[in-house]
Amino acid sequence: MSSAETIAETNTSNTDGNISDYFALLKPKVMSLVIFSGFAGLWVAPGFSDLHPFLAFVAMLCLAVNAGAAGAINMWYDRDIDAIMNRTKERPLPLGKMCPNEALSFGLVLSVLSVLTMGIALNWVAAGLLAFANFFYVVIYTMWLKRSTPQNIVIGGAAGAFPPMIGWAAVTGDITLASLSLFAIIFFWTPPHFWALSLFANADYKRANVPMLPVTHGERHTKIQMIIYCILLTPLSVTPYFLGVSGMAYAIAATLMSLFFLYTSFRVLKDQTYKSAKLMFGYSVFYLFAIFLALMLDKI
Repeated sequence: MSSAETIAETNTSNTDGNISDYFALLKPKVMSLVIFSGFAGLWVAPGFSDLHPFLAFVAMLCLAVNAGAAGAINMWYDRDIDAIMNRTKERPLPLGKMCPNEALSFGLVLSVLSVLTMGIALNWVAAGLLAFANFFYVVIYTMWLKRSTPQNIVIGGAAGAFPPMIGWAAVTGDITLASLSLFAIIFFWTPPHFWALSLFANADYKRANVPMLPVTHGERHTKIQMIIYCILLTPLSVTPYFLGVSGMAYAIAATLMSLFFLYTSFRVLKDQTYKSAKLMFGYSVFYLFAIFLALMLDKI
């Protein structure tokens, strides 16, 4: 057993977690992005106006619960490294507020219930996407890629890109080029977003032996990769306009916000401190909310 695992298991008692601990397992901050981007996919999908409001609520509830369930299983699996990282050491499992099996059972039960509910209430295409997103995050990213390759967040980032596709499929029951364009926006946004974080959390990842790009290839290489992904993201952010999902107002807003995102990546490259990386990380969160908000407002 590694030192990280020893710390995690030593801190873990047989006490049952309280409501706040269970809520923390769901990663509510991450869940908010999932819900918002998923609702954007639901909102802009053809036929949304014909969808009963209660079914729309059920779809978003299933998406939120499933994302939280994946987060709980992620915390169960990563409890060893969470215990030695400053950013995660206050989570319920490293603090010994609940048994690992309690968190795992919680995540598995919610995963199954959310997928079954989505399939029965909406359709099985949306349910299938929901199940695959959960599997991708838990197995492909958390259990395989995260600790084995510096491309972990590039490939694994696909898990977080599924919500707008799931929202779209909840309405239409299909997967289209338009919904894939929404997937692509989040997919190419994810690496610069997380690499900005990993720059100023580099010591944490080194201590936990997680091969994030700044750890394995250095900060300058990471910063250049961030610029490349921001360049690719800029034209991709406008594809919903060319696919008829949005109008010119969205295209203009997306272009301006993406160009500013690119500008922040150049600022990070020139900055020898972590100030610009922290600002870019903060803007990246705003960017994702803002670009999907612009997409929805353009449909009104």
